Amino acid sequence: MLTIDLETARRFILGKQGIWPGRRWRGPEGVAQAMREMEYLQLDPLQIIARSHDISLHSRVLDAAPGMWQQPAYEERRFFDWGGWLSVRPMDELPYWRVVMRREHENFARLQEMGKEHAGSINEMRDILRERGTVSNRDFAMKTRTRTNNYRGRKDSALALYYMWRVGEIMIHHRDNFERVYALTEDVAPAHLICENDDAAVDRFLIKKDISFLGLSRASRVSDTFHRRQPSVSSQLIIESMLESGDIIEVKVKGWKFLHYALASDAPLLGELSSGRVPAKWAPIGSTTTDEAVFLAPLDPVSARGRAKILFGFDYVWEVYKPSHLRKYGYYTLPVLWGDRLVARFDSKLDRTANILVILGFWLEDEALANDAAFREALRRGFARFVSFLGADRIDASAVREVRLT
Repeated sequence: MLTIDLETARRFILGKQGIWPGRRWRGPEGVAQAMREMEYLQLDPLQIIARSHDISLHSRVLDAAPGMWQQPAYEERRFFDWGGWLSVRPMDELPYWRVVMRREHENFARLQEMGKEHAGSINEMRDILRERGTVSNRDFAMKTRTRTNNYRGRKDSALALYYMWRVGEIMIHHRDNFERVYALTEDVAPAHLICENDDAAVDRFLIKKDISFLGLSRASRVSDTFHRRQPSVSSQLIIESMLESGDIIEVKVKGWKFLHYALASDAPLLGELSSGRVPAKWAPIGSTTTDEAVFLAPLDPVSARGRAKILFGFDYVWEVYKPSHLRKYGYYTLPVLWGDRLVARFDSKLDRTANILVILGFWLEDEALANDAAFREALRRGFARFVSFLGADRIDASAVREVRLT
């Protein structure tokens, strides 16, 4: 068992995700590299200032631009997006995920019921796809369809397409203003990848991928995230086997109650970080996060779903789904990373008419930081890059009460 301190754990998780000690990828090819290293790029349709997945790539890739992820996904077919937990995954992993698609169909009663209830519409969509090549739910006017009462769609065509996508019969060919445009799987994926891997290999793959995604993982999210429907006892037996075979290792973080797992291949990285060194392959190609603050996306895996509290002592909740009167900070608040710590947060909106990024509120964890010249300069640089990323002309921080930060 490897024992590390919290600082090492924090830097390891940030570094595994490509954020610390600074951006180490650049441009369109860098976006593809980041997407693979991240393991999953979770997609979200909300576009208040930019979509969460675009902000995630901005924090990792120099010269990243909104929507740049679509080139390696839809033009180059190096990635595909799928799942109830919607995320982008490498295309070469498709044989693993086709097993998960089958398992979902076998285990989800609601998915099976959807297939039976809309069998006629599914056959219709299948014929239309063979004829047209691509189809979007928007191709079908509401008045021509049977209305449904389902959060996945209000038309039978929407549910038919959703069902076919979830079970792997069709894939997302491209997106039109984030609207899914589907095609038959054989018209999207390479033929040699439209197959299923061995079930036992898939089980091990899913656990390793979950651990790599989180950096340090209790491996308790696997069944929830990937819908494997494996009993916890079975999952534990697989983990024990992977420990014995040397695929993964146990890691004890001082101050944490539970043991975590890491990939055995990451043990050298943990060793270097424990010794106070930055791994050579993590060397940034631009500014470090100490030189330039970075803003994390609402769904960034290093800070979302309670992780900010565990890793940084930073109580972060994405309040977008809270009623306005229950919000403590704001609708689309982003954490601010300086060095290897989360030190502030801000709420903002993009005034697209005037092309101005409007800061609605800014909150420091430690008010003394307002007097720190190095932090103020790092924050200025971070906002300058962020404004450029958004394509805005300028920033309006008149609502920020702390004048030393404006």
